[in-house]
Amino acid sequence: MEVFILPDEKAIGEAIAARIQKVFEANPKSNLGVATGSSPLSTYKALIDLVNAGKLSFKDAHFFMLDEYVGIDENHPERYRNVIMTEIASQVDVDPENVHGPNGNADDLEKAVQEYDNLIKETGGVDLQILGIGSDGHIAFNEPGGSLVSRTHVGVLTKQTREDNARFFDGDLSKVPTHCVTQGLGTIMDARELCLVATGENKAEAVAQLVEGGISALWPATIMQMHPKAAIFIDEAAASKLKLIDYYREIQAQS
Repeated sequence: MEVFILPDEKAIGEAIAARIQKVFEANPKSNLGVATGSSPLSTYKALIDLVNAGKLSFKDAHFFMLDEYVGIDENHPERYRNVIMTEIASQVDVDPENVHGPNGNADDLEKAVQEYDNLIKETGGVDLQILGIGSDGHIAFNEPGGSLVSRTHVGVLTKQTREDNARFFDGDLSKVPTHCVTQGLGTIMDARELCLVATGENKAEAVAQLVEGGISALWPATIMQMHPKAAIFIDEAAASKLKLIDYYREIQAQS
């Protein structure tokens, strides 16, 4: 796993955007895995700048979302499809019909999640997946204690995750949905490349477990250690609990 310790969110966003640019230079019909939350926002800004400068195009691309809340109103600003459309899709040249996400309002959720997993495969798979990480080590909505090889599924959100996300619901925990539909860890690991973002001291323990801990369902993101092409992009605060930080800096300087 590659570890890049960068000075701030802007530098992180530009570094990941440069990787995405290379993927699409090699194949303009690549598929991008997009994530919600605050972590990827600097990456989206950098991508928008590249598209506006004529250096990148998503016109032949498909975007695949990681997850969605169950039962959230389709017009709610925190519905993840609406967030992705606002933060990135509506500001670049991707076809809105090619922006896909799991349906959290389906009458038959189990059927819907299987169809979403199949759609990713049928469209050629995700070429590069952007990821954030929760303070408890979850990626997408794969909470601690779940399967490390799961496929897209219906999940229950932990209290910690709901508390972390309450800031998007006026700080009111009662407004945060209790269930989700999410790509499973096995689905995420099918992506050809993973780029994870983490910033801030509150992510330091999760980052330390991700990079240096054992693979464990207690820290779901640790499954990324098994991926052949995974990289994490972190700031100094998020890197503060890494025991081998000097080694990572040395490798980074030589890359």
